[in-house]
Amino acid sequence: MTRFHSQRIDWHPCALGADDELGKALDAAGADCADITVPLDYSDPGGRTITVAVSRLRATDTAHRIGALLLNDGGPAGPSLHMPLTKSAVMGEVAGRYDLIGMDPRFVGRSTPLDCGWDLGSALVRSAGGDRAAFRDEVRLARELAARCKRTHGDVLPYVTTRNTARDMDVIRGALGEQRLSYVGYSYGSYLGEVYTQLFPGRTDRMVLDGVNTPDHYSQTLLRGAEAANEEALCAWATWVAAHHDTYGLGTTRGKVLAGVTRISDAAAEKPLRIGKYQLDEHLLPALFIGGLGSDLDDRRAALAETVRLLARAADRAPVEPSEALAGQLEFLLTGAGSAPSSQMTAIICGDVAERRGTGSYWRAVEESRETFPMAGPLASNITPCEFWDRPVEQPTVLDNDVPALLVNATGDPRTLYSGALAMRAQWPSSRLLTVTGARQHGVYGEYGNACVDDRVNAYLRTGRLPAADLTCKA
Repeated sequence: MTRFHSQRIDWHPCALGADDELGKALDAAGADCADITVPLDYSDPGGRTITVAVSRLRATDTAHRIGALLLNDGGPAGPSLHMPLTKSAVMGEVAGRYDLIGMDPRFVGRSTPLDCGWDLGSALVRSAGGDRAAFRDEVRLARELAARCKRTHGDVLPYVTTRNTARDMDVIRGALGEQRLSYVGYSYGSYLGEVYTQLFPGRTDRMVLDGVNTPDHYSQTLLRGAEAANEEALCAWATWVAAHHDTYGLGTTRGKVLAGVTRISDAAAEKPLRIGKYQLDEHLLPALFIGGLGSDLDDRRAALAETVRLLARAADRAPVEPSEALAGQLEFLLTGAGSAPSSQMTAIICGDVAERRGTGSYWRAVEESRETFPMAGPLASNITPCEFWDRPVEQPTVLDNDVPALLVNATGDPRTLYSGALAMRAQWPSSRLLTVTGARQHGVYGEYGNACVDDRVNAYLRTGRLPAADLTCKA
């Protein structure tokens, strides 16, 4: 393994061509890029290799340089080459003390990308539908998607895992010449950071995990356990929309707004909603709602309200053309345009935690959750291609360590629940928890415009000293 950790990095301009907007933005900011060679299979380091793409925005305050800070945007399968640009803004002068490192995880973005050739982009975030026949369609689809991915990429699927991405991170650390690695990871990125600490104890410096995803919560049914939080977020959104009835016309009370949501859902179950050239059925409609509930910021709530206005017209069977934003969402969900990111997310999760539970177990879970959580339940409990995936090569990671880290979570986060942050705080007594109260927000640092959070994270990144006790910021 020494040859990988000690490899010479060939830094070069980031733009791959005239149409590469990300690369041009990185170049304009003074960043450079490289491809790091790593083993496909770490148990066979002399075998096949792949490359992992990284970007670097070098420290400008060299007199006070701290080291390398690796950034991960979550996902799973979130490309992160762009993150030195976005995080340097919120970090302010602290950014100058680090080499900011963006990384596209293996098989994602520019890192030997994987694409199973699906004709949709929604393999994991789908609803079971309203009846057993609709669920049987989901079973057939999940089986077909898994089989297609195995046909196209069966040779690499066993190695598309979080543990291997963590190993890639350590190769990057070594190639950069760093003894320790600082890290900021969001959502799934928090889980990736946790796995790194388990595989490579003592090799972390300053760690920020924002939107804390615990190993116990990480499963092939990605949103299982978050049903209540998402239904509560839906109700909170409906209350906000009712207060803006003059703008959106969706109802003057929360109850009326929610009744409209139910009407749209019932219409999609009866017959797919036609929106321009797209047809949106009961399996994918909930994904639009759940996807719009990740933040309680006004602009995010307004974006969902604008979408629901169009959906309400489609439910009336009136001619509807999608907005630019909705067209992009539908293109991703319903066509091959979303195949690559959906393939990558599915491959990572299934490669980590796939297990054969039996198709009936999913249907029972859907039926049990439907009455209490009518929208989120059938989506969170639905079958996925992981049911038909090969068994993972390695067992899921179990944490049995204690790492100094700053954990950040909003109390109303509908994706990575606050209970998970509390559990990780108990698991890591040396860590500290920064709680954002009264917020329904997924991802806070540099994402929510909360100066209290941003200042405290920056103070930790600047000094390396965790606060003496857990901290609280208000939304």
